[in-house]
Amino acid sequence: MKPELYIAMRFAFKQRSTTKPTFIVMVAVVGIAVGTAALILTLSIVNGFAGSVQNKLISFSAHMQFRYPEEQLCQERRSDLAHVASHRNVSSVTPFLEKSFVLRNRTNVQGETWRSKPVIVKGVNEAEQQVFLKKFLKEGSFSPVGEKQKNEGIALYAGQTLAENLGLAVGKKVMLVGLGSNSSGAKLVAGNKSIVDLLSSLDLEVGIIRGIYDTGLQEGFDDYIVISDLKQLQQRFNPMMISGYDANVKKLDQLPNTVKEVTASLGYPFYGYTVFQRYANLFEWLKLQKNITPLLIVTITIVAVFNIISTLLVLIIEKTREIGMLSALGLEPGKISQVFMAQAVLISLSGIAAGNILAISLSLFELRFHLITLPEKSYFIKYVPLLIDPSDYALVSLAVMALTLFFAFIPARIAASLKPGTALNT
Repeated sequence: MKPELYIAMRFAFKQRSTTKPTFIVMVAVVGIAVGTAALILTLSIVNGFAGSVQNKLISFSAHMQFRYPEEQLCQERRSDLAHVASHRNVSSVTPFLEKSFVLRNRTNVQGETWRSKPVIVKGVNEAEQQVFLKKFLKEGSFSPVGEKQKNEGIALYAGQTLAENLGLAVGKKVMLVGLGSNSSGAKLVAGNKSIVDLLSSLDLEVGIIRGIYDTGLQEGFDDYIVISDLKQLQQRFNPMMISGYDANVKKLDQLPNTVKEVTASLGYPFYGYTVFQRYANLFEWLKLQKNITPLLIVTITIVAVFNIISTLLVLIIEKTREIGMLSALGLEPGKISQVFMAQAVLISLSGIAAGNILAISLSLFELRFHLITLPEKSYFIKYVPLLIDPSDYALVSLAVMALTLFFAFIPARIAASLKPGTALNT
């Protein structure tokens, strides 16, 4: 063992005076540990939150969509489906049909009344329904639409928030009111229509609630999107017509290039967009959350840096006579500087190790027991999400060590500059 390291260990962890410098060292270790744990937990929460919301959005919606401008319907073609599916990064592609309705439900709350709300009914094939409902179905069950069920009404799967607002329940019949395929709101308002013409221009259909799902995305999702069967919607409203194609990719980092290449392959008038573009406002909100992280990291780092500087300065004052004795015995100023640099390394390593243990312990405890809850309507999740990423632990540990050594150089130089005569007479 080098003499400098041995002396540093004695200075740092061996009580040598009545003022107990070891206690000061322990305070420094605790300060670095708390700062390190706070940095790691901050990164874990921010990354976990962004990842949780992103995964929810991606699991709820396809990675990319291809459709005609102004939400025009297009004919379902095998050639278009093949163009999308043939791309090397596309893992799956399915057609879908979206229609706007006003969903009306009769309730018996405070007398027999009607509750209404505008919704989007999205028709997808049975395989996609099964995948989605397997993740999010809360009440009811999924079953393929048979001939008997077709006559009862359109099978619908409503979101939990929509069900609460309208008083929906599994097995309940509802009314769907929408504009016909040959009518538009502008024509109805501008034209001199009679009540008979007005009613005949509307699509009036009966739907039956087969299940209620809950994604946790309550605004704009669970209160607005109703899942249905694609073939049923096509038979009732638009035979052989679809709104576009949903597609998922194998590698999410290649999504921007993939959507451009597939759109070019489909040709005009198709256009494509990604889930990040479709829900740009939510992803911008997630970026805002991440933008605050550097400010927190800088603040906590400054506290840790001043902590180590003040600790070393106090230790220099406590060990002034010992420094003078070492200088009188022939220890060079550079060696004395190395003693206090080694002392800073030992204190920093102890604090970093304790901080990592504290951070991983708190993370595992929260993931197991979920003690901290969040309002799901505001944050889309019920509990504080934590992403335990080894790279975050390594990055924070290296950053704290580097900053500690950088700023420990100042006290170390002060210790090396002490004159033996002055130090021994202190």
